[in-house]
Amino acid sequence: MAVSQRSFCVVMLLLAGAAPVWAGLPFVTPESVGMSSQQLQRIDEIVAEGLSQKKMPGCVVSVGRHGHIVKLQAYGHRQVQPTELPMTTDTVFDMASITKPVATATSIMLLIEREQLQLSDKVSSLIPEFAAHGKEAVTIRDLLIHQSGLIADNPAADYDHGTEEAFRRIYNLKLVAPTGSKFIYSDVNFLLLGDIVRRVSGRPLNEFAWDNIFSRLGMCESGYRPHAALRLRAAPTEQRAGQWIQGEVHDPRAFKLGGVAGHAGLFSTAADLAVYAQMMLNRGEYCGVRILAPQSVELMTRSEKVSTGIRGLGWDKRTGFSSNRGERLSDSAFGHGGFTGTVLWIDPELDLFFLFLSNRVHPNGKGSVNQLAGKIATVAAESILDQPIRAK
Repeated sequence: MAVSQRSFCVVMLLLAGAAPVWAGLPFVTPESVGMSSQQLQRIDEIVAEGLSQKKMPGCVVSVGRHGHIVKLQAYGHRQVQPTELPMTTDTVFDMASITKPVATATSIMLLIEREQLQLSDKVSSLIPEFAAHGKEAVTIRDLLIHQSGLIADNPAADYDHGTEEAFRRIYNLKLVAPTGSKFIYSDVNFLLLGDIVRRVSGRPLNEFAWDNIFSRLGMCESGYRPHAALRLRAAPTEQRAGQWIQGEVHDPRAFKLGGVAGHAGLFSTAADLAVYAQMMLNRGEYCGVRILAPQSVELMTRSEKVSTGIRGLGWDKRTGFSSNRGERLSDSAFGHGGFTGTVLWIDPELDLFFLFLSNRVHPNGKGSVNQLAGKIATVAAESILDQPIRAK
């Protein structure tokens, strides 16, 4: 007998002993939260241009302010091969590197709150094998802000012989820059952080994030390795071994690790990510459920100087990866993008969040959405009527 998505989530939550939040963000008119409907309509034009230029097959855009959704709209197609299917607002997306802040860094912050970790902890104190080749000084903070000196990605072939061997090879990597000297955006950093969550908590990252973040927020369409009902709604990406990748992680390293990794593997929807964004805007709380202490949110999202810009702990703020943030967000804004075509930015000063979710790699690995998403983020900020917007 078929089980509804809500029923499945209820069962999972009861098994986990969690007290879920079911309330998603309510919809209101833009004017009721100090935004302009007319200005927000410019988003439709920007997306239409992107679709005509084949930047992506389709997308979902969501804008929220003051705890409410003012825009949630699907455009174009979820799938164009082998047959066409329309994009829908409840499409499930492979979040790619948005996994880094939302699942992995949030889990790390929880362990820090619980005094099971410190930002200053040496990785080698948690993983003795990691000390090889002069990596003794690398800390948790270095991993979170991508100043560890580790390579961006080690060879995909290193993952061909199982998870244990893959991590043995990661532990044995050499530095490519002195620790603390250079910003190198690195999947390896977050693979290690996911491994640290497992070692310190005693739970795999997917289980820890579900129990402590997603289930408690009622984000029942978020997590690793989505079940069959969610896979049917997932936006396909490319082909692997002659089969379309749908509801299965696109990233090849995460795939070889069984779909669970610190740098990629999270799936989610616009509605669920809006809840996460609002939790962060609420300084760690949503609908009476506290995920992070206010001090943890402040620590996670404050400006951290790196060699070529500003990062947060797991978040982007102003670096060479920030073209998708737009030009009008405040200095307090933090966000991230994902390789598959996903973008999330949250701005506490403007009390605003912006989501652009696409599968720009479908069907052929092409497409480009960062500049387009940045234009939409700019329009969202410029739509605010009740406080000044500063040029950046």
